[in-house]
Amino acid sequence: MPKLKLTKTAVDTAIVRDKDYELRDTIVPGFLLKVTPAGRKIFMVQYTTGSGQRRKPAIGRFGEITVEQARSIAQDWLADVRKGGDPSAERSAARKAPTMAELCNQFISDYSETRNKPATIRTNRGYVRTHIVPALGHLKVADVTRADVTALMKRMERSPINANRVLSCLRKMFNLAEVWGYRPDGSNPCRHIPKYPERGKTRLITDPELKKLYAYLEQADAEGLEHPFLTLAIRLQFEFAARMSEIVQLEWSWIDFPNSRVVWPDSKTGGMSKPISAEALRILEAAPRMEDSPYVCPSIFDPTMPMSKNTYYQGWKRILKRAGLPHIGTHGIRHRAATDIANSGVPLKVGMVLTAHKTVTMFMRYVHTEDDPIRFAAEAVAERRKSVITGRRPSRTAALPPEPVPPPPVLPDAEPLLVSEAPESAGEKPLGYDDGQYTSRTRVGNYRPFRHRAGANRALPPGTKRSGKNGKLAGEANDA
Repeated sequence: MPKLKLTKTAVDTAIVRDKDYELRDTIVPGFLLKVTPAGRKIFMVQYTTGSGQRRKPAIGRFGEITVEQARSIAQDWLADVRKGGDPSAERSAARKAPTMAELCNQFISDYSETRNKPATIRTNRGYVRTHIVPALGHLKVADVTRADVTALMKRMERSPINANRVLSCLRKMFNLAEVWGYRPDGSNPCRHIPKYPERGKTRLITDPELKKLYAYLEQADAEGLEHPFLTLAIRLQFEFAARMSEIVQLEWSWIDFPNSRVVWPDSKTGGMSKPISAEALRILEAAPRMEDSPYVCPSIFDPTMPMSKNTYYQGWKRILKRAGLPHIGTHGIRHRAATDIANSGVPLKVGMVLTAHKTVTMFMRYVHTEDDPIRFAAEAVAERRKSVITGRRPSRTAALPPEPVPPPPVLPDAEPLLVSEAPESAGEKPLGYDDGQYTSRTRVGNYRPFRHRAGANRALPPGTKRSGKNGKLAGEANDA
């Protein structure tokens, strides 16, 4: 195996033989040129890793890179080897690294299909097929940058809610990519990318609306205006603070009447168990039951099947319209129930069990702040501030709801505020208002700001330019 200083002339004059042979460089040990019978001349570097493995990766073909460029690359690689690296293994791993399209397939098969509900699996597949693969599918997983994800979000800015869901799906994918070794830890490119604001918000069913709704439900049950399974489902969703799917799928075998408890084997958040209140128990005991139907709220046309979500939603929509109430989705029932739970004073953890929420943040999204508690709190704060100013103890009833105040009696002979009836002379306007409490010398129509007005009950602020000693007008002080 001949050794010489590899130069352009030496490489050009290297003859082709019947089999491969190598020319080793005398300047950089390990740097060599391989000449093949086909006439190809390939720069290579030979080294031994820290674990004792021998490597001989190719650097590049002569003609594509020069001798000096190849020697410089060989020196860099050998320096990495001395630091414990393995450039050949790194290049091989980079070639075998999966693309985003392959990561999406692995995400669906290894994660989503084993952990998510069927509806979530279909949704994730839609995100992958429609948005992620067309934009990022050709890139290596390790090469995706924050700019690539930002560009995808920018293309979806006209559908912000959908863009936020795609971002959440991508974030989970890259978290798993770190677990599976496709990216370094903490390199998720979805970090620090803000979501679009979601302006959609579920409205709270107010107290008057709740009264009107239940009044119509009573009338509908008494006069047969609605199907009894539909009104039953609405009442149970209020009582259990449940999701629509949990009500339409509810089976009689899940209800333990002796122990007043209902158990869902599966739901959006997994299996759950809830106690049954006395009112819910009364509703269930009085509910009609279809023979040979396992469901509490079976389908109207096929008792062997649960009530469809479309039937429930359209029935709820019709009931709101007949009750004279504005439209709100069926999830508004769950929001109202969660708000009632929070305002009932029960511990937070108990409220989360009643609504089957996993986190406090999610539970608080369902709790709406009503006006009356805020108004009572504002009154209590104002009363406390007043007690500090006056030195009197605040009233204990300050935070209690005020009793309804009857409207003031209407006085038939009530007269408006009097305006001085001085006759108008030529070009002179009448004098200002006099209501017995405030006398203004400002003529009607000749407005002056309040700080420039003077009167018996309008003292001049001390320290102003218009005030003299003892709060008198500067002109009056000079006359004195």
